[in-house]
Amino acid sequence: MNSSTRVLLVSLLSVAVLAGCSKKVKEQPAAETPAPTTPTAPVASDGRYGPEDLDTDACLRQRTVYFDFDQDALKPEFQAIVGCHAKYLRDRPSARITLQGNADERGSRAYNQALGERRGNAVNSALQAAGGSASQLEVVSYGEERPVCTESTESCWAQNRRVEIVYSAR
Repeated sequence: MNSSTRVLLVSLLSVAVLAGCSKKVKEQPAAETPAPTTPTAPVASDGRYGPEDLDTDACLRQRTVYFDFDQDALKPEFQAIVGCHAKYLRDRPSARITLQGNADERGSRAYNQALGERRGNAVNSALQAAGGSASQLEVVSYGEERPVCTESTESCWAQNRRVEIVYSAR
């Protein structure tokens, strides 16, 4: 078989495979529009957050993101909190956040300092991915230096593996 015939066969096979893999889209019937619900927190009439919402909105009042042992990956249950704070940053360009990364007492001081920074950077990345601006965010690591619980138990360590979202400008 000469090379031009091979190229032709490979091309035809490729086209056949791609045609067989095409996505078939079914038309869905239009879903009924659900009845409007009242927002759980007061938001400005144009849907934008205001400075007062930091103290009244249930989502924005949650300002701690917890992590698993020796991990710096954001847990799925904290995505909604990050989304609320990112929306606030989009709505309030003058707002500034300091992300304070923390670790429990296990590990060396240098390791915990680096782990706290990685955790802060993970929340920073998630906020930016959700629409926050890098110029509004600052990451600080305290490592194991600022525990909220000082007992040497798993439940206490879990409270110390965190990033705190602190607004320096509203």
